[in-house]
Amino acid sequence: MLPRLSLLTLLVVLLAFPAAASASSTQSMTFEAPRELLDPSTRDRALNEIHAFGVDRIRALVYWRNYAPAANSKTKPAFDATDPGAYPPGAWDQLDALFAGAAARGIAVQLTLTGPVPKWATATKKDNVTKPSPKEFQAFATAVGRRYGDRVGLWSIWNEPNHPDFLMPQFVHRKAKSPRIYRQLFLAGQRGLRASGNGGDTLLFGETAPRGTPRVVAPLAFLRGALCLNRSYHRTGHCGRISAGGYAHHAYTTRVGPRFRPPDKDDVTIGVLSRLTNALNKAGKAGAITRGLGIYLTEFGIQSTPDPLGVSLTRQAQYLSIAEHMAFVNPRVRSFSQYLLEDDKQRKARTRLERFGGFESGLRYAKGKKKPSYDAFRLPLAIESYGPDDVLWGRVRPSAVQTKVQILASSRKGKRFRVLRTITTNHHGVYGLRAKHHKTQRYRVRWTAPDGRVWLGPPIFAS
Repeated sequence: MLPRLSLLTLLVVLLAFPAAASASSTQSMTFEAPRELLDPSTRDRALNEIHAFGVDRIRALVYWRNYAPAANSKTKPAFDATDPGAYPPGAWDQLDALFAGAAARGIAVQLTLTGPVPKWATATKKDNVTKPSPKEFQAFATAVGRRYGDRVGLWSIWNEPNHPDFLMPQFVHRKAKSPRIYRQLFLAGQRGLRASGNGGDTLLFGETAPRGTPRVVAPLAFLRGALCLNRSYHRTGHCGRISAGGYAHHAYTTRVGPRFRPPDKDDVTIGVLSRLTNALNKAGKAGAITRGLGIYLTEFGIQSTPDPLGVSLTRQAQYLSIAEHMAFVNPRVRSFSQYLLEDDKQRKARTRLERFGGFESGLRYAKGKKKPSYDAFRLPLAIESYGPDDVLWGRVRPSAVQTKVQILASSRKGKRFRVLRTITTNHHGVYGLRAKHHKTQRYRVRWTAPDGRVWLGPPIFAS
């Protein structure tokens, strides 16, 4: 976890060196909205919204099962799996349209090649996740690389391989087995992308879920297992060094908020990213993986109501900004992300907990109505109190140049907001300031875009 003083330290830098104040000026923002982006009826609207936010990359999961022929058969059909033209007619249509729409708006696309897989590509031929064949996966990766390689510069292998929904078995007799399975799949995917001419692209290792359970291998335990390291990060066996361009992780937290510190030291939420950087440093020193890897937070969001386990709408907006600030000031973090645009659709079930069993981390409700986090995502604002002062950090996401922003304040709920200060951001739209602390004071941001449109962030309390 970054120390709370990091915000105060950043503020000093912001005020002293406004032209070079961005702690993470090259850090990108990734957005994931699979339902809207792959649906022809909603794709353009979703891409327009994402582009208007100032987002520069979207992430798409390429579920092997959805593209392969005879995916539910135990017998592999006769076809050249390395040739994208040999796949069923229309198999690539949705992804093709997504690439075209993203390119038209100047948005990059990251692809994650992942399971579930065709049944014929598994060891048991009974399901779509148990011991996928590295050889067959290599062929699939080659096909995807040949079709999209000239339009992709950032790839990752497998979504949450430490979770049983995507890879099995996770454990056998209480011993973690998924890490070594994943290692072979990663190497196979890497070979496939090299065969397609994409060996020079950035390839991410990991894509791990944040916390372990009796069914899920904890992320750092998974990392050690996949890199053939013991608990002391010493190499075991004869595994070679993994060459990767970065480490991808899903640093979700709980309703406690971004500063939550999970008691299991092998868990990694947004508040304890230092655990991951330390683990990668030790693994690099041991020669098990490329040294000094950057961290790509490729999936993140805050669950809100109507999820019974989610936070209030006000807290969602507040927590998203705090989490983004944590990522921003961490020099190892190369990208942050938002998962989803709209909440998952409500399920038909008897209990409320079952009805909202998906993700309610969207900036809109499932039926489209905006949450406060929608405007907070455009104009994130993180505030912390330090004795008599409040320290504010924020950014105007749609602006990649210097711009002016108004900070508004209200002494208590129901009281009209007034202009506290008008300030100029740095060249990345980032700013910081200090204000006198009042117990019930709230802040919000107002920004006038170059086209004259006025944007207003939601009220935010100091944390």
